[in-house]
Amino acid sequence: MQRKLQTVLRYRKQNGWLALARLAKARLGIGHPFSKISVTKQYDELIAAPFGKIIADPEQVSPTTINWFIPPVGKGSGGHLNIFRFIKNLEDLGYENRIIIVGEPQPSSAVAAKSEIETWFFPLKASVYIGVSEDIPAAYFAIATSWPTAYYVRRFLCCVEKCYFVQDFEPWFYPSGTDSLLAEDTYRFGFFGFTAGGWLAEKLNAEYGMRTYALGFSFDRELYCPMPQAQRQDGFRRIFFYARPPTARRAFELGILVLTEVCKQLPDVRVVLAGWDVSGYEIPFPYEHAGLVELDQLAKLYSRCDAALVLSCSNLSLLPLELMACGVPVVSNRAPYTQWLLTKDNAMLAEPSIEGLAQGVITVLTDSVLSAKIRKVGLAFAEQTSWVEEANSLADQLNDLVQKAEAFSKLDLCAD
Repeated sequence: MQRKLQTVLRYRKQNGWLALARLAKARLGIGHPFSKISVTKQYDELIAAPFGKIIADPEQVSPTTINWFIPPVGKGSGGHLNIFRFIKNLEDLGYENRIIIVGEPQPSSAVAAKSEIETWFFPLKASVYIGVSEDIPAAYFAIATSWPTAYYVRRFLCCVEKCYFVQDFEPWFYPSGTDSLLAEDTYRFGFFGFTAGGWLAEKLNAEYGMRTYALGFSFDRELYCPMPQAQRQDGFRRIFFYARPPTARRAFELGILVLTEVCKQLPDVRVVLAGWDVSGYEIPFPYEHAGLVELDQLAKLYSRCDAALVLSCSNLSLLPLELMACGVPVVSNRAPYTQWLLTKDNAMLAEPSIEGLAQGVITVLTDSVLSAKIRKVGLAFAEQTSWVEEANSLADQLNDLVQKAEAFSKLDLCAD
């Protein structure tokens, strides 16, 4: 209960009272103090009627138009950042993108939402729409970006092709129950899936028969690079840890247990905690509290560290690659959803136990030869990646879908 209250208060601090009230109303069906809690309200849009006009002639819709259905935008959201990166790069390739924000809490207006995207991330040409509306224009592609948005895309009639930008296996975000089942079902909707990495592509294809194409990760070269001058000469070795308690799949508690053991064995170590405000938690070792760091300050923070502990219980985030690009050796847990990107050469992989991960961190901190090798290979690995190339791959696949649809249409005409 205490942790939930702390999460609520931090959400209010980051997004404001109004956003918190909207979220509470949407999740709990709260209307006034004596209201009953609605069981179905938060799922109403999942079972609502289709919307938009059916496209009679696909040739009348430009094959370079895309409607992206996204959840409400939050400051610091890595998932949104990835989406917006692809949108920006597709804009440079001549695509017309529209952003449709669905779900709760809704922004106050499309103008406000576009301003938040520009302020929190970067400017986009894409027009912004709020919720289900007849004003949403027709598009050749409608792309879902999370499991709730997939239900909106399924209902959206005014498109030719439906796709799914899948960044993680979302059923694992919940305990076994309603939300996990509803999330899992979206992989059976028949959408073409663009996945973050090969692990997801293989899993969705093998277990759900989903057509998939794996997109790779990269990093922002304007933000991330080694900064040796940031290293502090105070005699302490530093470990970066991505500490985000409300995101269970990032294993906050396990990380604290691991780092407690590391600090017992290496008293000259200091831990740098970033990703969330953890000032309300009792941390049993010396640490520096960075909290939620602005994007343009991350490289300097990373470069101060001699190693980084990055845990994941589902698909990796961009963090390991960004750390590699800053010359920081990465320690992570060994699993199929980490090993599609991390290897024994570009990272230190360990069994997901307190002892195994602690030993992995200690080895990196004490074996200078191994640490230098991981740093060198990690830098080279990061350098060969490119967001532009990934966007080009996405555009090629979208064009391939268009050509296949046109060929199928010609076959139908010949059959008639």
